[in-house]
Amino acid sequence: MSEITRRGMMKIAVGAGVALAMSRATAALAQAGDANGKKVRVGFIGVGDRGTGLLRVLVQLPGVEVPAVCDIVSERTKRAQDIVQKALGKRPESYENGPTDYRKLLERDDLDAVVLGTPQELHAAMTIDAFKAGKFVGSEVPACTTIDECHAMIKAFRETKGAGYMMLENYLYSSYVMQVQTMVDAGLFGDLTYGYGSYIHEIRGMKYNPDGTLTWRGHNVEKTRGIVYPTHAIGPVCRWMGVDGVKDRLETVVAMDSKSLATQAFAAANFGPDSAAAKIPIENGDTNIALVRTTQGRLIEVRYDTASPRPPGMGEYQLQGTKGAYNSAFGVRNVYLEGKVKGEVWEPLEKYADQYQHPYWKQDGEKAKKTGHGGGDWFVMRDFVDAVRTGKSPIDIYDAVAWTSVRPLSEASIRAGAKPVEVPDFRKE
Repeated sequence: MSEITRRGMMKIAVGAGVALAMSRATAALAQAGDANGKKVRVGFIGVGDRGTGLLRVLVQLPGVEVPAVCDIVSERTKRAQDIVQKALGKRPESYENGPTDYRKLLERDDLDAVVLGTPQELHAAMTIDAFKAGKFVGSEVPACTTIDECHAMIKAFRETKGAGYMMLENYLYSSYVMQVQTMVDAGLFGDLTYGYGSYIHEIRGMKYNPDGTLTWRGHNVEKTRGIVYPTHAIGPVCRWMGVDGVKDRLETVVAMDSKSLATQAFAAANFGPDSAAAKIPIENGDTNIALVRTTQGRLIEVRYDTASPRPPGMGEYQLQGTKGAYNSAFGVRNVYLEGKVKGEVWEPLEKYADQYQHPYWKQDGEKAKKTGHGGGDWFVMRDFVDAVRTGKSPIDIYDAVAWTSVRPLSEASIRAGAKPVEVPDFRKE
């Protein structure tokens, strides 16, 4: 989508134990064959780069149909139609007549679910509309952008018969994240006390159009402070720790940010120091840190940085327990397990892969690697289809809003001078 059309869509949308533990995941594998007999009919709303990537995975799964696709850019709906027709032999109907045409798609009675591949500012309104239409929602991350939207989504979910929801957080399905989960469930790290997750992704060039105006990524940081994109970072850590909103939940957020320099320096270097691009103020700090405390006294640290010039580190995580630790940085993943090795030395995570790799990856790892996000896209879409069939979501609406809430709550904390901010107990509303 062009920036102009994205912003047009944004205007009309405003206002509208451990769930992935090994026992449950393994059971889901065993049940998949039984569920495959039921067709799952999915509509796609938003088929830009991200939506198209998910669509390419979905059409490879057994027992799926795609009756309809929607986007405000006709070239993209045509591309999506071609993908579906080639894979499934039937061309879906397209909806491309403006930013509200997706509501006509939702009126169809031949859809069980919809996938939202739209900009994050549209997720809440589209999710609520889909709930009201009785559709199961698979939403890209984050679930929404404000606390009011978190509350509104839960209210609509509870009030709407037949509604279902899964946030398509693919980082939970990375091979190393799932292996660490297996090791956590086996008790190798002991009682967990601290976790760290980061989204460090230098994308300054993606924040500007060729003419120097801001893209949607640029607008995302223009007037927003804090952890703008939290779920990749905090989701895996919450899973490892068993922060499920019942036995333990996110309780308090404290956040700080650095000053903002790198993005405007990039604009000055590429468009000229006196250009309009270089004069656009960017509020989001180069680095943003949030500390999140849970009701059981665990501490989670989240870092967000899409401005600083450095190699990417989106998969950086740490985990500390009473018996050991996990540490990763830039593709190097190590564990320390007390009593398993002589001396206090790190060992490669890979050493324990044969024994502790997740069944998903043992069974379908090679197939998954051919899809996006290191194979995460394959497994998240496969679980989504199974969730539509069974009604049991591995990343439900309560997980989604809790992890997403770090975005607005971190901003609130920063603007209040690093004041602690309470996380709502979304399950008890």
